[in-house]
Amino acid sequence: MAEKVKVWFDPEGDFLEVQFSDAPGFMRPTAYEAVMERVDEHGHVLGFSVLGVSRFKKDHPLEAELMTGT
Repeated sequence: MAEKVKVWFDPEGDFLEVQFSDAPGFMRPTAYEAVMERVDEHGHVLGFSVLGVSRFKKDHPLEAELMTGT
């Protein structure tokens, strides 16, 4: 079965957000300063956001590790 994701891009704010779930959650920082992960109370990843998307080089992908709950 296919899973839906929601993707938002705000060109004015240069901000991208991807949501895997509409479940309640909160944002927490990752090891990469431009990336925040959205997690639930158990630490399961619900999505992520990237600030300053346009500054990344087109030929160099952004890589960030998203942590999962215990």
